[in-house]
Amino acid sequence: MKTANHTEVTEFVFQGFSNFGEHQLTLFAVFLALYIPTLAGNIIIVTIIRIDHHLHTPMYFFLSVLSTSETFYSLVIIPRMLSSLIGLSQSISLVGCGTQLFFFLGFAITNCLLLAVMGFDRYVAICNPLRYSIIMNWRVCTILASSVCASGFLLSLVQAVAIFRLPFCNSLIEHFFCDVRPVLDLACATPVINDILTLVISLLAITAPATFLFVSYVLIISTILKIASTEGRKKAFATCASHLTVVIIHYGCASIAYFKPKSENTRDQDQLISVTYTVITPLLNPVVYSLRNKEVQDALRRVVGRKSLP
Repeated sequence: MKTANHTEVTEFVFQGFSNFGEHQLTLFAVFLALYIPTLAGNIIIVTIIRIDHHLHTPMYFFLSVLSTSETFYSLVIIPRMLSSLIGLSQSISLVGCGTQLFFFLGFAITNCLLLAVMGFDRYVAICNPLRYSIIMNWRVCTILASSVCASGFLLSLVQAVAIFRLPFCNSLIEHFFCDVRPVLDLACATPVINDILTLVISLLAITAPATFLFVSYVLIISTILKIASTEGRKKAFATCASHLTVVIIHYGCASIAYFKPKSENTRDQDQLISVTYTVITPLLNPVVYSLRNKEVQDALRRVVGRKSLP
């Protein structure tokens, strides 16, 4: 491994959206317009679920954990990206970059695992409804939520430490935040062990839960199709449709980002994919999964109505 000049790299500089030139202010306005409802929506969801006792169920418990994780996930990336678009600091220290990578991966992996746990919750509710309250008791829910968070940040820590033990020979990141591949590209050389580690973590964080979700939904759909009444089938499908939408987009973007061959990478393509899973995907949870949900809407009306009373 070449080590020349790596001691001179004390910070990285984001090139971000420099290719877009005069359109950066437009991008700032667009991303800010998407970020504000994302932040507000997730905070509203967590608050409503906490306040309204009708939503104190395993499904909404996991949803509140996901909303909390999505909020911090977007906070790690978007504010710095917005500041770069209006010409503020585009540099970040090695420690700052490592910290951003750690928290970004930690929350991203946690979200992937949480979606799998939420799929398991729907599987038990539909395929084994009589034992649902026994299987998905609060102790089990707490253990599952704690386990996925711990697993997410443990895998993230391993990945971040492995990357930032490498010597770096370049300081220009062709990206708008410290993601795995853009940072690895700055290393003087990338040992095979880093590529293997990245693949293993991607398999554990994306492929394994996606496979679990696929099997769960095959069983869920087969059970729903056996329901005699049309109304019953519609209601069962409705409880899964939003979750499935978020799952497909979330895992689809993650798979493209982390399993695409390096030879196919282009800067603009990578940034477009990254915008999808850092800006747009976090908006799906409050808009698609939650605020369109009738129970959440009813809870919101109850809370607003309660506060409007004298």
